[in-house]
Amino acid sequence: MQLGAWSDRVRVTVSTSSDVLRWPAVGRFLRWSHARTSLQLILLVVAAVLVLHGLFGPQVAPANLATVVSWVQYRGWLIIAVLAAGNFFCTGCPFVLVRDAGRQMRTPLRKWPRWLRVKWIGIALFVAVLFAYELYDLWALPRATAWLVLGYFIAALAVDLLFTGATFCKYICPIGQFSFVAATVSPLELRVRQPETCRTCHTVDCIRGRRAESDPAVVTRRGCELALFLPAKVGNMDCTFCLDCVQACPHDNIAVATRVPALELVDSRRRSGIGWLTRRRDIAVLSVIFVFGGLINALGMTGPARTMEQSLAAMLDARSEGPVLAALFLIVLVLVPLVLLATAAALTRWFTRTSRPSMVSIAATYSYGLIPLGVGVWLAHYGFHLLTGVLTVIPVTQAAVLEVAGWAALGAPMWQLTGMRPGVVFPLEVGVILIGASGSLALGYLISERDYPERPVAAAIPWALVTVAVATAALWITAQPMDMRAIAFPG
Repeated sequence: MQLGAWSDRVRVTVSTSSDVLRWPAVGRFLRWSHARTSLQLILLVVAAVLVLHGLFGPQVAPANLATVVSWVQYRGWLIIAVLAAGNFFCTGCPFVLVRDAGRQMRTPLRKWPRWLRVKWIGIALFVAVLFAYELYDLWALPRATAWLVLGYFIAALAVDLLFTGATFCKYICPIGQFSFVAATVSPLELRVRQPETCRTCHTVDCIRGRRAESDPAVVTRRGCELALFLPAKVGNMDCTFCLDCVQACPHDNIAVATRVPALELVDSRRRSGIGWLTRRRDIAVLSVIFVFGGLINALGMTGPARTMEQSLAAMLDARSEGPVLAALFLIVLVLVPLVLLATAAALTRWFTRTSRPSMVSIAATYSYGLIPLGVGVWLAHYGFHLLTGVLTVIPVTQAAVLEVAGWAALGAPMWQLTGMRPGVVFPLEVGVILIGASGSLALGYLISERDYPERPVAAAIPWALVTVAVATAALWITAQPMDMRAIAFPG
């Protein structure tokens, strides 16, 4: 491993004040060797409760913890946590805890095939979850939601008992892919504290794991299972914030450092475990799906979505919702971004009077600039559900305890508790979309300044228009009244 070449790229020393691991209370907890396990145990208990209530509780969505917590609470807190503190939901992921327990009985021996070390499976599963959510109205099905959670546990266990490392997290998990993209605009990042320490380090425990002095074959603290070598790590893509590197580093040289959000998307350096971001077509597609997936997920609960489905049903002479919804997904996730990005790439080449790079490369490069807007769309949508129903978990929990215990141990269910009124939440939705759009406009210009220093404004104009178009669509969707998604088809 060419440590010197990697470490020469790390030049900035992290100050104590900007390192969360050095903060009095939070830092002490995160440096604790059992910090991740304690978070995982909490979420494992929550997951178990959701599964049990989803399978055996009332099959009415507003009265079941599986649907209320999964589709109202969890999604909202997930995106807020990622934006506020980084990918800490992956830190406490209960799937990994179950996987680690399984690995005590069976050690995986196989390596994930090299040709599959890309995001295409994760992208396909991400789209599949979005599609199934719309097609089957999972938000209204407690038992189906419980089985989905169980399916996650089974998939993580099956994959990671067969393959080494964090294969499921890095290449397969749809929630992980969502979080990786969203975390690029987080204000925190795991990075090296003192570059000089890495230059003189010969054990590279952060990637290999710390070994027992009596037997070097025994790993006492595992290193990064996602193959992110800290001196060469750039940004949050593929980082689950597992903090294994923090525990493994014998020099205490790793920080959870503050930073300027989203600037990693302009960084053109080669990244450990990822390579050059501008050459990763799979991650570029994931970014596009992330942005436009936010639009279709929000669109699904509005009146215009039903109108669109009815029109498509008539055109296709469809007798079930599946083909109609598939056509709608094809339009929003493939055709619309294809037209927008291809047009913008062609205009950029024309405005900058250059024939290189290819239109595909230009579109892939600038697709990362749309991520802040995509985050704004997801935050507006998930934030709406969270804020308008933030207190609903209280009466549902009270009712569940009453059902199990036979008496109101937590008091009688207070069904009057809901959340903020939609009219109060709407300005907040508009605000986060506009903030996201501003971030994308800024990134579009920074990318243009990096790649077309002689004509940055001309290169950025097409992508500013794309940002405005997507932001306008998001604001229009946000302004629509909520409506039922299902439409009637002839039997």
